[in-house]
Amino acid sequence: MTDSYLPVMQKITLISLNNFEPSFIAQVAKTVQLELDFPVELIEKKIDLNEYYYPARRQYDGSTLLKVVDSIKPEKSLKSIGLLTVDIFIPILTYIFGQAYLNGKTGIASLYRLKNEHYGLKSDDKLLLERFQKVVIRELGHTFGLKHCYIPKCVMRSGVYVEDLDQKSTNFCPACREALNIEKKG
Repeated sequence: MTDSYLPVMQKITLISLNNFEPSFIAQVAKTVQLELDFPVELIEKKIDLNEYYYPARRQYDGSTLLKVVDSIKPEKSLKSIGLLTVDIFIPILTYIFGQAYLNGKTGIASLYRLKNEHYGLKSDDKLLLERFQKVVIRELGHTFGLKHCYIPKCVMRSGVYVEDLDQKSTNFCPACREALNIEKKG
C-alpha cells in the first residue's frame, strides 16, 4: 500500500502567539486532547501584534487577530487555536476571552482577562490554567459547530465573566458531546 492510500492523521493545533510557559501550554494541550480525543500539536509563531492594537481602547482587535491566525494555521490541522496573553475585544463587547469561526477551522483564546490579578485578587495559577482550558475547549467546540449551551456545567455555556467560567467544567454536556458528531480518521 502506498502512502497516498493511508488515512491522514487529524490533529488540533495550539498556536502560541505570545510567550507561554511550556509546562502551562502542555497542560492545556493534555486537557484538550482528553476532552476532544484528538492528538494536539503545539507550535509557536512570532507575529507583531502592534498593528492590531487600538490605543483608544488599550486592547487588541480580536476579529482581526482571528483572521491572522486563520491565515497562519497549518493546512493539515483539523482545527487551530491561537493562544494570546493580550486583552482582546470585538466592537460590540468591552472584552472577550476568545472567539472562533462557527463550523470553521480557527479560533483564538486570551489569558489576559482570566488572571485573578486583573480583578484585584491574589494570583492563582491553578485557577488560571482551568479557566484557560475552558476557553480553549469552548472555542474549539464552536469550530466543530456547537453554539452556546444552557446546561450550567457544560463548557459550551456562555460566559461573560470569569465567575461564569469558574462555575462550569472543562467538559461537554452529553447533548453537546453527541452534537459534536466528530468523525475521526487515522
